[in-house]
Amino acid sequence: MNEPTDNVVELFRRRTRSPLRPRSSDLIQSVFPAFRRSIPHSPSLILGEVEQWGRSLFVIAQQKPKPENLRTKEDLAKLNHGMLTAEDHSQIARFLKKAVAKSRQGEAVTAITFIDTYGADISMESASHFQAFFIAMLIRDFLTIPLPTVSVIIGEGGSGGALAIQMTDRRGQFDDALYATAPPESLAAIIFRDPTKVREALLISKPTAQELRELGIIDQVLPSPKLVNDVEGYARPLAAFLEKAVKDLSRRNVKNLLRIRRNRAKAFGIYKLEPYKKSGRWTSFFRLTPLRRRAEPAPDLKTFHLTSNDIQSGVEWGEETDPATHPEQYVKCGDMNLKAGSSERGCGAVLKVSEFMANHYVCPKCGVSRIMGAMGWINCLTDSGSFQEMSRELSAHQILHPTLLTPEYASFLTKQDQRSPFHEALVTGVGTVFGRPVALAVCEFYFAGGTMGVVFGEKFFRLTEFALEKKLPLISLCCSGGARLLEGTPALMQMVKTVNCVTRLKRDGLPFISVLGDPSTGGAIASYAALGDIILAEPNALVIFTGPRVMAARGFPVNEEDVRAAALCRSSRRVYENIDFYSDIRGIHETAERRDMKAAIYKYLEYYRNCTPISNRYWSE
Repeated sequence: MNEPTDNVVELFRRRTRSPLRPRSSDLIQSVFPAFRRSIPHSPSLILGEVEQWGRSLFVIAQQKPKPENLRTKEDLAKLNHGMLTAEDHSQIARFLKKAVAKSRQGEAVTAITFIDTYGADISMESASHFQAFFIAMLIRDFLTIPLPTVSVIIGEGGSGGALAIQMTDRRGQFDDALYATAPPESLAAIIFRDPTKVREALLISKPTAQELRELGIIDQVLPSPKLVNDVEGYARPLAAFLEKAVKDLSRRNVKNLLRIRRNRAKAFGIYKLEPYKKSGRWTSFFRLTPLRRRAEPAPDLKTFHLTSNDIQSGVEWGEETDPATHPEQYVKCGDMNLKAGSSERGCGAVLKVSEFMANHYVCPKCGVSRIMGAMGWINCLTDSGSFQEMSRELSAHQILHPTLLTPEYASFLTKQDQRSPFHEALVTGVGTVFGRPVALAVCEFYFAGGTMGVVFGEKFFRLTEFALEKKLPLISLCCSGGARLLEGTPALMQMVKTVNCVTRLKRDGLPFISVLGDPSTGGAIASYAALGDIILAEPNALVIFTGPRVMAARGFPVNEEDVRAAALCRSSRRVYENIDFYSDIRGIHETAERRDMKAAIYKYLEYYRNCTPISNRYWSE
């Protein structure tokens, strides 16, 4: 290819997004002449089998539309071309089970995936059918499937839609293909609030094959031909890569492949720390520090002091709360946000800030709640004074790849430090729930919107290791805006890292209770948070992969009430009526108000304790 690879914007426009670029079906036809396509299928998904290179190959391919598929107004009006829906992800999960069943019958089976998508479908239809949960389940499936697996990014790899089927034993990418945390239009809409700033978004993403190989996200860069419409020019290096990978993996023991996958997953994002050592039990990892931090009002909370003039306006005060003798901060329900132009529900009640915080940021008059930070959630879920923090000082400066820690990002992190009493978007440690010890991971929404970055993933990993060593149940509180877009693709890989942690807990039989706070979105809900043995949620929590603002910016209709936890919990009942479709997904098991969440957690802790043999119980009597 003679295109200048240093100009990622031109690469994106003229090569990656070219309508003349070969699609999956073109390459499959060339590489696998005897391919048998499975039915049913959707326009965006190809499933099929072929016997080649001494193996039974199960092929999963994402399919972008070809020019001939976009000839009518109806075709052009569709917004989710080339995006996999919840139905598509369900088909993939069932297809993988078929491959495993065939392997257990004695056949030599390898799974191959072709990635070429803008991202996962972000329609309300998919969201209400647990799209994020399907992505988390497929990441887990590819980490644990007892088969050799190979993937190739043949065009565009967008967000969780690509990651759901990309984390394989061998991972290739064409040198004119791009793989990013989010499609550039979506990234621009989130960061710049302007979906037209594609250039700026691409420069942040660092999505090229060479960059991704350096970051350990792919293994091999495949050369592309000079002409973007040269099918055979793409097919030849693709076939050579696949044949070599399939034959090499066929000589590997599956247990070794599983071990390598786990080790790779836990290392994502670690570039400056020494390799983990089995001896010494990582004493510094497990250091606990008492949480001596006073709860402060949320940084965006609009507070004020009452004066004697307020008494004349009809407000009644007792002697101890007379503003002349006891000045205190107050908030007004429905007008609590410092951000200009924000609109809120509320009853207009004037509340003491201290009482509002003690009530877990919920108005006692009307029940309207505001987003709560990590300190508030720790106080809500654990016994007073019991929480001890782990990995307190770990920061992006210590472990992030130097090419990603740009001056702009460093400045962003400094600003977030000023907004939060914590140093990152995840706070981890141990505490007690009605006297029962637990490991606890709590998102800090006041730091970068609770987004997942490399420190987030590393802290979750260390907490999991501690829980495994001490045989503690793990409780997570999700309150997140998704992956940390400013960190590029390594932030996306934390979805894999945290899913791997959850699979370790499950292998060792330790309970994992996932609590969904408001909001639970993006990479967090599409990874560890969707894989709880029990999933609890506050009723008004927004639970969705792609946020409503981005959906609206991309032209998709939005109805937030359908993806609030209360509605999703009600719709979870249909899961049991269609187990084949939902596979291992069970949705949201129960909703509870914030004041009742601690008791709800304890109920399930007691259940697990009573079902566990005394010799294996994860807490002492």
